[in-house]
Amino acid sequence: MFDVSVSACNSYQSAEVREALIKILEPIGGLDWVRDGMRIAIKANLVSMMKPDAAATTHPALLCELVRMLRERGAIPIIGDSPGGLYNAPVVNRIYAATGMKEAEGVGAMLNDDYSIADASFPKATVATSFTYTAYLDRADAIINFCKLKTHGMMGMSAAVKNMFGIVPGTFKPEYHFRFPNHEDFASMLIDLNSYFSEKTKLCIVDAVVGMEGNGPTQGKPRKIGALLASKDPHRLDLLCAALIGLTPQDVPTLKVALKQGRIPASAESLSISGEWKSLCVRDFDTVEVRRSLQFEGAGKFAAMFVKEALRSEPRPQRSLCIGCKKCAEVCPAHVITMKKGVPVIDRKHCITCFCCQEFCPVGAMKIHRPLIARILNRQKKE
Repeated sequence: MFDVSVSACNSYQSAEVREALIKILEPIGGLDWVRDGMRIAIKANLVSMMKPDAAATTHPALLCELVRMLRERGAIPIIGDSPGGLYNAPVVNRIYAATGMKEAEGVGAMLNDDYSIADASFPKATVATSFTYTAYLDRADAIINFCKLKTHGMMGMSAAVKNMFGIVPGTFKPEYHFRFPNHEDFASMLIDLNSYFSEKTKLCIVDAVVGMEGNGPTQGKPRKIGALLASKDPHRLDLLCAALIGLTPQDVPTLKVALKQGRIPASAESLSISGEWKSLCVRDFDTVEVRRSLQFEGAGKFAAMFVKEALRSEPRPQRSLCIGCKKCAEVCPAHVITMKKGVPVIDRKHCITCFCCQEFCPVGAMKIHRPLIARILNRQKKE
């Protein structure tokens, strides 16, 4: 059995999508685990009310083909997610419509309409020993994590592990950013969520046909990668995703923590991979430099703190694009954004760099600012 499988997929045309799905599923056991009458929750990435060609959400063409394959086996597919904001029918139904989920409904999927929540106790967790989640998952016999490959302001990359943050009801998300402001603690929390649902999550699939680069996860640019990937393990899947866009475990906090916990090898080259993946790598993918916990041998504490701050990425508003809608101030978990003369001003001293303001800015006016030294080091790393 392979750790991860990958196949080229250059378009969202139905025939090509189905062929690629078969290619990536067979090496990891296919859909043999699916039983007649099984309720299968497909946890898509439906982060915001955005059209499929924006490359922020799982493409409906992929979901349609997966739904057809599951229906052929007698399963009941249920597509769901909890984006940021209110978790209720009026909001989520608008997102279903905008992201093309009605297409999947048309081929036999159910769109989740259960907006109840539940509380989990998870004593084995590293940090998230208790959390709140979307209760529709309790009524599913299995989960398929179907994510989108994108850059991410806080986590460097959004793929399988980050996608499970969508099990946290939207209005609860700011609380988790505030509870876990440290990037590695937030990454540990995401890993805990995946671990809690690990037995029920039978399959993880990544939409990397067209990914998102730059100012991700919602306001970046679509970038063709031309691949579909699958695995039973979200961490190993993410390791290969990172390699495709030029990132290492040290660039992605969820992978950095997974490596420390012994969940993944040090590089994608050590994975057992079905399919030719190196030809699919995008060398000039515009990635996000995440703040690292840097240590320099022989350097003092204050020198290390100086370097850490010198390399720190942070959100900054671009005045020419800002429309003064106050969305950034409303979603800020730390409540450190105020509006002055119609423009957001961030209290840098208390900013937890969760990048919620950047993620949910409706016009992409909040940008990820990387200091000059960080940009130089990132350019040298890619060369």
